[in-house]
Amino acid sequence: MANVLLSEAEKTYILHGIQKNMRNDGRTNRDYRPMELESEIVVHAAGSARLRLANTDILVGVKAEIDTPNPDRPNEGKVDFFIDCSANATPEFEGRGGEQLATEISNTLSKAYESQKGFDLAGLCIMAGHQCWKLYVDVLILECGGNLFDAVSLAVKGALFNTRIPRVSTAMHDGGSMDLILTDDPYDCERLDVTTAPILVTVCKIGDQCVVDPSAEEEECSVASVAVGVSCRPDGNTATKQSITTVRTSGEGSIRLETLKKCFDTATTVAASLNKALMKALNEDETRNSKGLGKREIYGFLK
Repeated sequence: MANVLLSEAEKTYILHGIQKNMRNDGRTNRDYRPMELESEIVVHAAGSARLRLANTDILVGVKAEIDTPNPDRPNEGKVDFFIDCSANATPEFEGRGGEQLATEISNTLSKAYESQKGFDLAGLCIMAGHQCWKLYVDVLILECGGNLFDAVSLAVKGALFNTRIPRVSTAMHDGGSMDLILTDDPYDCERLDVTTAPILVTVCKIGDQCVVDPSAEEEECSVASVAVGVSCRPDGNTATKQSITTVRTSGEGSIRLETLKKCFDTATTVAASLNKALMKALNEDETRNSKGLGKREIYGFLK
């Protein structure tokens, strides 16, 4: 995380505001900052997305290759995460300063996605016990403005939503051997089901309150935080069911059992609304990108 130097007066101001459910940027303790999302922006990737959460800027690209399933999970594919903390994101990332944080984010995402309650890895299986798809998810942290775990997980889910993998067929030979045939048609692709792909919700304990989406300044005031991986799946007609796929605690302070339960309740509730907003934004962005040449809305100075 980016270290921000705060005076005791500034920390007291932030703490008192959170105690009254009013943060220094006008949010309540359960509000996220505005986000911007773009998908399909890396041409040579199978899927990509860029997410901006206030000053936090994340770029994700996905590459798909055929691999061999793990012996203990023969009916599932693989997902491999690589996090790169740009030296321009924050001074703390210069040299090898961001390596430990990158490893922590990568490990947390891996645990969240490998959970049986999370992402459906069976959809990546081509031939049980023999061949599967392996997704290489490359994450570049361009700028660090707090709450990296949540921002990275949202960007990853956006990139996986945008991912298309070639359709695979099989051909049987006389000797009983089987060959895989990948389509040559770039439009003959299959998309991933990211309905249950988990997102991370970080809940910070600041004073006696639980706060989501902490800014860099608020992270400095936090004594402990809990990053909760939450998978949202449809349950009935309109309701959704949340499942916790991983939990990561950090910070020098301790968390009481009652507070930990409160963090879990906050994370699952927030994740449901956050996931709904993310999927809506992804579908809207896909609709914009599917418009023909000359019909797309142009942004920026080329209007």
